[in-house]
Amino acid sequence: MSSSNAAAVLQRAAELRSTLSGQFRDETVKSIYAEAERIAGRASHHAGTARYDFDQRIDRIVTSPIFGLPIMALLLAIVFWLTVAGANVPSAMLASGFFWFEDQAAAVFTNAGAPWWLTGFIWHGVFRGLAWVVSVMLPPMMIFFPLFTMLEDLGYLPRVAFNLDFLFSRAGAHGKQALTMAMGFGCNAAGIISTRVIDSPRERLVAILTNNFVPCNGRFPTLILLATIFVGPLVSGAVASIAAAGTVVGVVLIGVVVTLAVSWMLSRTVLKGQASAFTLELPPYRRPGILRILYTSIIDRTLFVLWRAVLTAAPAGAVIWLLANIFVGDVSLARHISNALNPLGHAIGLDGVILLAYIIAIPANEIVVPTLLMVYLGTGMMTDDVSLEEIKRLLVTEHGWTLLTAVNLMLFSLLHNPCATTIITMYKETLSLKWTVVGTLLPLSLAFLVTFIVASIW
Repeated sequence: MSSSNAAAVLQRAAELRSTLSGQFRDETVKSIYAEAERIAGRASHHAGTARYDFDQRIDRIVTSPIFGLPIMALLLAIVFWLTVAGANVPSAMLASGFFWFEDQAAAVFTNAGAPWWLTGFIWHGVFRGLAWVVSVMLPPMMIFFPLFTMLEDLGYLPRVAFNLDFLFSRAGAHGKQALTMAMGFGCNAAGIISTRVIDSPRERLVAILTNNFVPCNGRFPTLILLATIFVGPLVSGAVASIAAAGTVVGVVLIGVVVTLAVSWMLSRTVLKGQASAFTLELPPYRRPGILRILYTSIIDRTLFVLWRAVLTAAPAGAVIWLLANIFVGDVSLARHISNALNPLGHAIGLDGVILLAYIIAIPANEIVVPTLLMVYLGTGMMTDDVSLEEIKRLLVTEHGWTLLTAVNLMLFSLLHNPCATTIITMYKETLSLKWTVVGTLLPLSLAFLVTFIVASIW
């Protein structure tokens, strides 16, 4: 064979390998496992066969092309609903306890003759910021992480990765990114840590840079409030709560679509490369271990993430109090800054107060709503001790919020930059300042672009 013919054959072989590599490898692995299963079945009959057949019957349903994704969506929706609904009462109880302690401690300082600014800074600033973050973050994480870990311990999460692998592989990412994305619902910092299960450095970096597009529990209070006030009243009766819940689920689905789209973009530009083959031997289903679930979910995940959030929330509470209580003329610094941000805010369908709230809330998304109310009400400390009707009147009647404001704020809340805890975690996991900056500014740029387009079309 001449050298030119040999080169042509080799080139054609390379093209076929590039085109068929994933499919050929998958089919080869399937054939090997099928033959091994056939030989093992002929060679031995033991007590575990019935259990193996039972697992196989379940997998034919939960990993089927027809039922796999709907079952997965239903289970995650149940986990999501239990997290949101179950966290309300303990969050309120924690907040009441923290604020009672705050009042008592502030009274002790006052009676001891401490100056008002010291009492306010320590108790109504730093401590109240910590109280809000802990009371909002802790109950959802204490519910979400055990439920998520239980599905993991049961053996179901590998099936989730199996079901979503084809979507992520088409986006140039890894099927295990589905697991890290789901972990982001509890906390994006925990989601980034969970990317350690991805072996490929390129695909792990894609998962890290896109995890922020999954709304964490700190963003749900804002999404639920907006959906309840602006979407619920569009319909009547019992359908209102369903419409509001459906809106929040819709925002979550938008986040999944954006995750896939940005993963596809990164995989074809700065992180160019093909998705690595994902061969997954599905583990047998097993009875979840209670002690193992509690240790993993509470010690390794909840307390680890909460501690990082507390470290960033303390300075945020101090900044909020200073901005609200330092006046230039007769106007607080918070109002001066929000007025300066108004032109940019109006360009994307929001206002300066909203942008200021998100700047202050970089340490923790949980303080967005109380910061908004603080600036709008002109109080000297964070608060959300007002009824839903009073909030609606404050936002709509007094400050001109519209449905566009609500829609763009939900989009901005979904897409904006990560919180400080997630940024710190991103740097610790990548050990790269460059990729940490990219992971911070990429979603923020996308948030401004999307809201600007929506406001312009609206």
